[in-house]
Amino acid sequence: MKVVPVPVREDNYAYLLIDEPSNKAAAVDPYDVPKVTAAADKLGVSIIAAITTHHHFDHSGGNNAKKYPGTPIYGGSHQVTAVSNIVKDKDEFKIGDNIQVKCLATPCHTQDSICYHVTDPTDASHPGGIFTGDTLFIAGCGRFFEGSADEMDRALKYLGSLPEKTIVYNGHEYTTGNLAFGRHIESNSQGIARLSELVKNNSITTGLTTIGDEKEWNVFMRLDSLIVREKTKAGPDTSDADVMNSLREQKNNYRG
Repeated sequence: MKVVPVPVREDNYAYLLIDEPSNKAAAVDPYDVPKVTAAADKLGVSIIAAITTHHHFDHSGGNNAKKYPGTPIYGGSHQVTAVSNIVKDKDEFKIGDNIQVKCLATPCHTQDSICYHVTDPTDASHPGGIFTGDTLFIAGCGRFFEGSADEMDRALKYLGSLPEKTIVYNGHEYTTGNLAFGRHIESNSQGIARLSELVKNNSITTGLTTIGDEKEWNVFMRLDSLIVREKTKAGPDTSDADVMNSLREQKNNYRG
């Protein structure tokens, strides 16, 4: 199994999810179809499916490309452009000969947000990955456009239940800004220090971190941290949802 990021627009990521034995691939959030197609051609793989994390146009806008008629398009609701295969929580499907895809419903950013956990039982060299769209970013999370803080808390805890070594493939290159906010909240965190080094040395950060890393440096996944709770003025009876809501409001207004 191989995952190739394809930067599109100003800061979006599309991806090619490649089953190497068959040279077949799924295009994940292929907004810019010519660019994604060029990447596939360069790698010598055939695109046989499209996988969509949520209905926003910068993720689903390439689904109606006429270049791939009849290709199955997976998504979480009929709001997803040109969707043909509606998937729900814990649904599974296969790409190529070996790649297993499990759907994890994570409603909040949109109600049809689906994260896709991908594994290859025949390839022990790859620990598996998760395509998180605009639910989980490196050191951040998406805005609550169609949901609540409680839903985002549950979504991130759901993703946090995946194996620690699961590689994160997110929807946008927001890591520099997320790092700044994380440092603002937990300035002395060892995780934040590690992430700072990663950002300094890489302009493209997707695919370089894991679920385990996120638990160390992503303040939205660290609601039980004493410092996070202090910065959100949480008391002993304050719910995780209220801490999450305070963090999101602070991030929305952060100008550091």
